[in-house]
Amino acid sequence: MIRSLPLHHYSTTLHFPLLPSSCTGATHSLHFRLKRQVKLVPGSSSSDSREIFSETKQGGVKLWTVSALSSRDQDRVLEQEAPENLDTGPMLKIFPGQAFPLGVSEVDNGINFAIFSQHATSVTLCLSLDGRIDDGMLEFKLDPDDNRTGDIWHICIQDLRRKNVLYGYRIDGPQGWHHGHRYDAGTVLLDPYAKFVEGRRYFGGENKSTGFLGTYDFDSLPFDWGNDYKLPNIPEKDLVIYEMNVRGFTADESSGLPSSTRGSYLGVIEKIPHLLELGVNAVELLPVFEFDELEFQRHPNPRDHMINTWGYSTINFFAPMSRYASAGGGPLNASLEFKQMVKALHAAGIEVILDVVYNHTNEADDVIPYITSFRGIDNKVYYMLDLKNNGQYFNFSGCGNTLNCNHPVVMELILESLRHWVVEYHVDGFRFDLASVLCRGTDGAPLSAPPLIRAISKDAILSRCKIIAEPWDCGGLYLVGRFPNWDRWAEWNGIYRDDIRKFIKGDCGMKGSFATRVAGSSDLYKVNKRKPCHGINFVIAHDGFTLRDLVSYNVKHNDANGEGGNDGCNDNFSWNCGFEGETEDTSIKALRTRQMKNFHLALMTSQGTPMMLMGDEYGHTRYGNNNSYGHDNALNHFLWEQLEARKRDHFRFFSEVIKFRRKHPHLFSRENFLNKNDITWHESNWDNPESKFLAYTLHDDNGEDVYLAFNAHEYFVNVSLPSPPTKRKWFRVVDTNLESPHDFVLDGIPGVGSSYNVAPYSSILLKANLENDLL
Repeated sequence: MIRSLPLHHYSTTLHFPLLPSSCTGATHSLHFRLKRQVKLVPGSSSSDSREIFSETKQGGVKLWTVSALSSRDQDRVLEQEAPENLDTGPMLKIFPGQAFPLGVSEVDNGINFAIFSQHATSVTLCLSLDGRIDDGMLEFKLDPDDNRTGDIWHICIQDLRRKNVLYGYRIDGPQGWHHGHRYDAGTVLLDPYAKFVEGRRYFGGENKSTGFLGTYDFDSLPFDWGNDYKLPNIPEKDLVIYEMNVRGFTADESSGLPSSTRGSYLGVIEKIPHLLELGVNAVELLPVFEFDELEFQRHPNPRDHMINTWGYSTINFFAPMSRYASAGGGPLNASLEFKQMVKALHAAGIEVILDVVYNHTNEADDVIPYITSFRGIDNKVYYMLDLKNNGQYFNFSGCGNTLNCNHPVVMELILESLRHWVVEYHVDGFRFDLASVLCRGTDGAPLSAPPLIRAISKDAILSRCKIIAEPWDCGGLYLVGRFPNWDRWAEWNGIYRDDIRKFIKGDCGMKGSFATRVAGSSDLYKVNKRKPCHGINFVIAHDGFTLRDLVSYNVKHNDANGEGGNDGCNDNFSWNCGFEGETEDTSIKALRTRQMKNFHLALMTSQGTPMMLMGDEYGHTRYGNNNSYGHDNALNHFLWEQLEARKRDHFRFFSEVIKFRRKHPHLFSRENFLNKNDITWHESNWDNPESKFLAYTLHDDNGEDVYLAFNAHEYFVNVSLPSPPTKRKWFRVVDTNLESPHDFVLDGIPGVGSSYNVAPYSSILLKANLENDLL
């Protein structure tokens, strides 16, 4: 039986955070007048009562405090009328609450709040009953004797609204930074387990100082996934992944969508026909967890003109990005519309993979801290700290802090977050940003068997999910081909990216490496029960050059980022084809077109799982910026008018090659690594570093062999062709040297003789068709 909590444990003060306004990271409390009367009822009544509201001023602003009561008053019902300027409000009954589940939950006797903080000495629950982030807040100070179980602080409030209530916490504790603590009782903190986050309503809105509070919804009916709904359940080997940004996909006016829908989850739904026409069957969404796109503008700095468009700066791991809701709809609509997006994509046979950032948070470092949640709740638990160096943050993320992923409390937070996205939102998988961070212990040292990685691998709810690692971090822990995997984890194959780039642009000595990569990187992944599909092949990703820029720039051009060109990778393995940047030279433009097609053909005919970047299907440029994370404009937006202009040539080739791959999984999406019966290398010149031509045949049990040749020389190579299988002839399907529509012909062009003259910087694909196909 839950007993009533004595009222004397609670005082109700009106606090709300004012975000840091200077480079020192100092925080302030802004006070608001309480707009509602709240009656605190411990559980029994008495005819005796006393006034509990008192008026004071702070900074010239009136605030109302519910006076603390002595122990002799703890069983009295207090229903004193508030001053006239306070509205009539609800009667609230308070109980000690329960420790689990963490976050907000609905229990038999009310709404339960529970938060972890091992080192806190004081925890205060803050509520906004109006559901307005700019309104005053009620505060309930938790008693460590009645409202703490182990390291979990909790309280239950009866008769609290079942939705449209905002909440946060003020937490105090030890002040020794050198011991790892960063408590600041003046800031209202976001619950790490909040399922919805309320902040500003519009992406890039003018209110830069808006804070972030949790909210909940126990009123709405469960989402209707539909009676005929089913998950796509596409085998990993058959995936063709499209990396994309939700906002950037439709934010541009050329999308043709209403302004209220552009840049939203609903906007993605409107453009599903494009994804189907392109031929991809999985989208990998850049971060969709709540983040603050205006974090760079909190204080004057060289980057204060930028807007965080990519979202790699998580505030909360459970809540969908609220400003991706249409028409400024807020967090509950964002949740609903995210589900509608997933449902629509699944109906189209497209899986949804989330790019998740569990390696760091938005809270930065000690130079310019941004206190929103974890830092003020229990810094020593949530972050990796160098306690030998005055308690400073380890920075293996390159973003100022590193999440303490293998601490049991943090590990459970991450697991619960992942399960939430699978159960509540039906996502199909996750790509883990800088996943090598997840392989470090609490002291930052690499672990051979990281508990978190193992737990994700073995978790029953996550068992159906694709799990993909970016197997490196900013601390030098490069684990491509060596990522702890339990035969479950796939990896972004960064070695594939580099070797393919080097060979296609004509570097010497790369032929053997190129062959290894297109054949599935068995040197990296043929271990235990791993398969070719565990290598995620890519030439282009969100960070780095676009495909067009890869063939147009020798060096990065990042001046617009405000960091003096010091940001972004310097090792791009790019080639501008003879001129830096945009040009009207027709020969250079033709060469660049061939090179883009060469890269795409190599990617889509390689063993392993291919991934391409949004916009490469029409040749999007960022004008040489290889780190465009902070530009909410045409650098990152999908430009639909350019797609239309290139629909019949560039887009057509890219789409047809993707569909050709998917039509022939027995050739390009094999379950197992190639053996000598699966492939013939037409090569006797492996040891010549000057040789930049490679040809091979992929064999099919039914005789539908495919011959591929890649020429990275500056001259034609006349190559003798192998004999096709019995009763078959070679048909030309692809020649990247030809203009559209001749560069790709689905049924093939007959008449290929015993040799083929492969043009400089071009590639071909021949298919063995039956002789009667000539008729």
